[in-house]
Amino acid sequence: MTVPSSSNPLRVVVAEDSPTARRLLVEILRADPGLEVVGEARDGLEAVELVHRLRPQLVTMDIQMPHMDGLEATRRIMTEVPTPVVVVSTLVERDIQTSMSALRAGALAVLQKLVGPESPDFERESRHLRDTLRAMSAVKVVRHWPQRASVPPPRPAVAPGPRSRPAVVAIATSTGGPAALHRIFSELPADFPLPILVVQHIALGFAEGMARWLDSVTPLKVKVAEDGEPLKPGTVYVAADDRHLGVTTDGRVQVSNAAPVGGFRPSGTFLFRATARAYGAASVALILTGMGQDGLDGLRELRQGGGRVLAQDEATSVVFGMPGVVVAAGLAEAVLPLDAIAAHLKELAAPPG
Repeated sequence: MTVPSSSNPLRVVVAEDSPTARRLLVEILRADPGLEVVGEARDGLEAVELVHRLRPQLVTMDIQMPHMDGLEATRRIMTEVPTPVVVVSTLVERDIQTSMSALRAGALAVLQKLVGPESPDFERESRHLRDTLRAMSAVKVVRHWPQRASVPPPRPAVAPGPRSRPAVVAIATSTGGPAALHRIFSELPADFPLPILVVQHIALGFAEGMARWLDSVTPLKVKVAEDGEPLKPGTVYVAADDRHLGVTTDGRVQVSNAAPVGGFRPSGTFLFRATARAYGAASVALILTGMGQDGLDGLRELRQGGGRVLAQDEATSVVFGMPGVVVAAGLAEAVLPLDAIAAHLKELAAPPG
């Protein structure tokens, strides 16, 4: 993997229709010698044309643009000339919903637009934006999820002992997660008999919008988790912005502002540990596409308590980091392609007989 440097900078196309916002974003990127803005697009059509012509290593994509919006431009880029795309969006509801659709279409991440140098957090947010772009540029993007004609039966990594009937599903994911969650939840029925808890690493301000988007496009009820609410079947509880998500022994949601775990809040490890302690062998944990190894330590505890651990396979993961370390540690009872996960969850949740 080539690491961008001042002598070999990361080549970026910036798509933004507002001259002021575009100038600000370009200046933020040019402040880093490891980033080079090679093209500026005023609308989606120009963005697609520039990506074809310049072959950048990454595109920053506005959502609301004339002639062709960011969603359609992302679709075109991912179909015609797959390139890492990072959406840079406002927190207006319409933009958040379109941003979620762009993630489903293949964009890797969504970031909030920066206000400007007058913001007290401008330097920190600028560094975060540049760091995210560098990280996303290293992701190998593909045109489509691989299709599998058939799925081999999962092979247990550890011989399971007697099993309790599952009572809860806990999921952690990062890069590529919104699209993966959409795929899984779209294939689960509204009367799915288990509650589902989700930690998704996503930029601050977007958790609520992601939950509303998933609620509107899948059969399940999807909402941001509220502290103390009882878990209900067929309901997905998404971790709130900058808060850990857990569950109590009496089947209620736990929302916590405890310190980050491994640099993350919300953290997959926090969720899996809480689930293991509350449900033990009645836990089902699922680790999906994402960078890093958040969730690994929590899954060790959950597996030791007799819970089931499922992992997304490498072929269908946008990034095999999070599931990869779990598989390498021998914790995954089953390693499944994305298009087989919902069916496996339904099988596990089915009543005996």
